[in-house]
Amino acid sequence: MDVIETWSGQHAAALQAAMRATNEEFARLLGVAVRTVATWHASPTTIPRREIQRALDTLHEKATPAERRRFEALLHPDSGAQAQALRVAIAVVVRGREVLLVCRRGEDTLSWQFPAGVIKPGGSPSAVAVQETLAETAVHCTVREHLGTRVHPTTGVLASYELCEYLAGEARNVDAVENLDTAWVPISSLTRFIPADQIFPPILDALEVAA
Repeated sequence: MDVIETWSGQHAAALQAAMRATNEEFARLLGVAVRTVATWHASPTTIPRREIQRALDTLHEKATPAERRRFEALLHPDSGAQAQALRVAIAVVVRGREVLLVCRRGEDTLSWQFPAGVIKPGGSPSAVAVQETLAETAVHCTVREHLGTRVHPTTGVLASYELCEYLAGEARNVDAVENLDTAWVPISSLTRFIPADQIFPPILDALEVAA
């Protein structure tokens, strides 16, 4: 496992993602304020104070083998560990005060999610986000900002989140095999469709600005 000489916001956020902890859980483990964790996501180059550096060292040392592997994969995107992981691009498409969702079919359940697609070797997350949004919903969009990457807490895949801006098209369910429906939902109502603790924190921060 890598020895982190100086922790940055990026390192801390990667450790949080590897541990699959919410902002609140990670803050509690480190003994810091939740807003401090949010700051690391918003400003990856931030250098935490010395006492927080020590707390991160301790938490890093206590990580489980699985958490260590995920941490290594997030820190080294070109490493063999990550190359073997399934990578997906997730599109957070905003139109005014609305965000685009699809309702996916599971074996026995339905769940609302953001449009997403698998990134093939050598593929671009931003290109996949745009292409999959069109393929699933008939909506044309463009990537405005990369929000970050994490190991998804539910699926375990390496997810790249792209904030996208709506360009054109009427939202409709194009992929009836995987999805039951697609819809624009008010940003203020997003957590009625997807539980807040399952949403990547930088998404909530970005949508708060949009709303």
